[in-house]
Amino acid sequence: MRAASVSDFRELARRRLPKIFFEYIDGGSYAEVTLKRNVEDLEAIALRQRVMKDMTELSMTVETLGQTLAMPVGLAPVGMAGMYGRRGETQAARAAAAAGVPFCLSTVGVCSVEEVARTGTPPWFQLYMLKDRGYMRELLARAHELGSPVLVFTVDLPIPGARYRDVRSGFTGAGKLEAVLNQAWDGITHPAWTWDVFVHGRPHTLGSVAGAVQEGRRVTDFLVWIARNFDRSVTWKDLDWVRENWDRPIVVKGVLDVEDARDAVRAGAQGVVVSNHGGRQLDGVKSSIASLPRIADAVGGELEVFMDGGVRSGLDVLKALALGAKACFVGRPWAYALGAGGEAAIGKMLGLMRSELAVAMILTGCNDVRRAGRELLDI
Repeated sequence: MRAASVSDFRELARRRLPKIFFEYIDGGSYAEVTLKRNVEDLEAIALRQRVMKDMTELSMTVETLGQTLAMPVGLAPVGMAGMYGRRGETQAARAAAAAGVPFCLSTVGVCSVEEVARTGTPPWFQLYMLKDRGYMRELLARAHELGSPVLVFTVDLPIPGARYRDVRSGFTGAGKLEAVLNQAWDGITHPAWTWDVFVHGRPHTLGSVAGAVQEGRRVTDFLVWIARNFDRSVTWKDLDWVRENWDRPIVVKGVLDVEDARDAVRAGAQGVVVSNHGGRQLDGVKSSIASLPRIADAVGGELEVFMDGGVRSGLDVLKALALGAKACFVGRPWAYALGAGGEAAIGKMLGLMRSELAVAMILTGCNDVRRAGRELLDI
């Protein structure tokens, strides 16, 4: 099967990955209402086709937070990506650098920030606020020393949402014996994945926070520890603490409400990501794209507004730009591509998005993404 779209990469990943890992990345919380809305609401937006425009020259370049992006797309933080391809975060970082777009490393990535930085391009670093502030201070210092240019502070996960697929697959809630048997069966039935990831992709720890975990060595043990250590007491005042330990741009990720966006401005953030965590947290909330316009209108002149959730093509990217986003971050698309074929597949996925964005720009009469506005939409 030749992948021609993100949905094709998804199918290839479904075939290659053990069920527990495919369901983990593919699923959302509860009945997955918001997960579906993220995609369906983007699909429902109509682009306004225009013709007889000189589209000889196209510009997809954007400047943001002191960086130049070759196109308005970045790779969002994805937890445990190293279980989808051998040292998966490093593969994604190399593919992103080759495409001229940022890669954001998750706090709970399999590869540490040091390992990813050794690819040659320091990643943007995503922070979950944990109860152990001493370790968080050390983690921020490590990312800063390595040259990470932007901190992405995720604020919509004080507690993990209930994800039914993970329970049904045995990823969460399974006893130790059941987990071992599931892992053995997955290895037998997915030999290519086993050889690539399980045999040659070790160690399977959450690299950046491995030093803080005292019990267990399996990835699931780390996730249990992380869940116990999420800090529900975090408020906007904690952004002061983050700024004391980070003197570079801070982007607040997980904002859906205009008042929260205004609070981010007041707290001194340089950007927000309009996001519902890919439909993996509070089910039943609005889609990211439905929330974007009001937030962009309210605070777009005061900080950078990004979006993630439901973006599956370059056409979706242009729709988000038209509604006020500076750039889009994609999570599942690159995780699917990694699971389907590693670094090369991620590079191909990014190339497809760039080609799709070019087509959308030409057929809407937009020759510069920096000038994309609501006149591109048929609303």
